[in-house]
Parts: sequence; C-alpha cells; structure tokens
Amino acid sequence: MAYIRKLGKDRWRAQVERAGVRRSAVRETRRAAEDWAAREEAALLDAKRGVYPANTLRDAMEKYAREVSPTKRRERNESNRLTAFCRDFPQIADKVISDIRTPDLARWRDARLAKVTPASVERDLRLISHVFTIARNEWKWCGDSPLKGLGRPGDNPPRDRRVFPSEVRRICRWLGYRTGAVRTKQQQVALAFLIALRTGMRASEVLSLSAGNVDLDRRVATVQHKTQRLTGRPREVPLSKPAIRLLRQLDPAGFTLTSASLDALFRKATRALLIQDLHFHDSRGEALTRLSRKVDVMSLARVSGHKDLRTLMDHYYRETAADIARRLD
Repeated sequence: MAYIRKLGKDRWRAQVERAGVRRSAVRETRRAAEDWAAREEAALLDAKRGVYPANTLRDAMEKYAREVSPTKRRERNESNRLTAFCRDFPQIADKVISDIRTPDLARWRDARLAKVTPASVERDLRLISHVFTIARNEWKWCGDSPLKGLGRPGDNPPRDRRVFPSEVRRICRWLGYRTGAVRTKQQQVALAFLIALRTGMRASEVLSLSAGNVDLDRRVATVQHKTQRLTGRPREVPLSKPAIRLLRQLDPAGFTLTSASLDALFRKATRALLIQDLHFHDSRGEALTRLSRKVDVMSLARVSGHKDLRTLMDHYYRETAADIARRLD
C-alpha cells in the first residue's frame, strides 16, 4: 500500500510497503510522488511473483560501481574489475540478470582460471556475489544468486617467502638509499621498504605516513585501514626505536609516491638484481615473523591489525619448523 504525505511547503514523501518490504522517497510534487509510488509498488509485486525488470548484469555492475563501490576504500579497484568483466565477457554481461544461471558463471570462472591465479578468481567471485546480493535485496532485480551452486577455486597457497638481510642491502643500494638522504622517488621506495620491515604495515599504510599521523613521542602511527568502515576508527601501530629512526628521515609532508609507482620501482629493482619471487608485501610477513619473537600472539595481532588469528598464522607467520627447532636448544 502507498502512503503520500506533505513535507513542508513544496515536498511530498511517498512510502510503499509490500510483503514486509518498505521503500520511501521524497518528490517536489504530489503527482511525482504518486507516480514513483505506483512504479515501486508494481516492482515489488513483480518481485513477489517472480517477475523481475529486464535489467542486465551490465546494468547491475554499472549501478553497483556508481552507488556501492564509492563507500569502500578500494573503489577504483572494484570499478576496474567490474568494467573488465563487462568488456571481456559481453555475452554474460548483456544477459538479463534474473536469467543468469550457474553454468553461465561456471564458464566465466573456467575462462578466467586459464589466465589468472585461483586467488584472483576468488576475489572477483566475492565482488560478483555482492553485486547479486545487492541486486536481489535492495533493487529487487533478481532472485537467488546463481553463485550458490558454483564451485569456488579457493585462494592460492599461503606464501612462505622470507626477506633476507643481504637482499635488503642490495635493493637499498640499487635504489640509491643512504641514511638521512631521501630525496628521489627511488630512495623513498627504499625507505618505505625499510619501514614496512620494521612495522609490519601494508604499503598503502606506509605511504600514508606523515607528521600529521605519526606521534614520535608516544611512538604510535595512526593509519586508515581497509575495515575501518566496520570498526569506525583508524588503526594505531606501535613503533619500535629502529622504526622511529627511519621515520625521522621522512619529510614532514610524507611520501610523494603512489602505490602504483612504488610497486613498479620495487619490481624494477628486484628484476635488475635477479632477485626471484620477492614482493613488497612480503615485508609485512617478514616483519610480523620477526616481531613474533618479541611479543605474545595477542600483541602481535594488535600490531598487525588482524581480528582473525588464523589469517595471521597462515599468511604472515613465516618461521619454518627448522627455524623453531634451532630456537628450542
């Protein structure tokens, strides 16, 4: 049933309720409010009968990129992945979303697995799944998600790559880093790498550091993090004395690097030095493995910002059984 009521002098609120679902909107005229209510009521009735609007998956992904992705920290990354899906798989993207079935997405999954790692496909599946969830629950464009019966490829095996001191020295030397002299972008990459090795922070967190969010007296850095929209507050990272010495070399305004340029310059250095299979993010696992020898697991989780200790154990604690055995003597 639709309800129309006046708000102030020149605004009208329309409310629609069907089968426990409520929607409302404000329009400038009563006629506009009534028209909106009629359309919404019809849409709700169609959804109840299993009749959905003829919106395609492409429509859903574009609407999601406009309305949902901007509420997340990785908005650009999500938008790029949705755009790539529509570009590379038009036969699925241009299908009416309520007509898409599990075999359609199974073909997409198999095609992607032939080109990228299972972890990349798993990330895309989580994003697509949320698109279908929003389209079903909020927009009433479809029924149950076709991903329900789809086999998932799972994540890649956890990395166990350690970062060796000799590699750190070679990388810093190649990037032209000298203590107290951080001017070029290459030198900033080296400093960021050293800070990450001392703090366990992610690359984006390191690049966000400046005089405004680093308290050298308290030895605490306050950084934004990817789950902040859920926790409602930034993360505080305790800083060791070696980390403080490194941060004193940083310009008060912070880094001038972007994440993309940091990644590109770091890869360039490792390729030139013939260092195999080393990623910048391995610095986080190395730092947390070293710190695990100094603090208990709860303190380590506070340093890393992990809520799930299994993630910390499986992905970032990289000490081998042989390493532990040597410490048992």
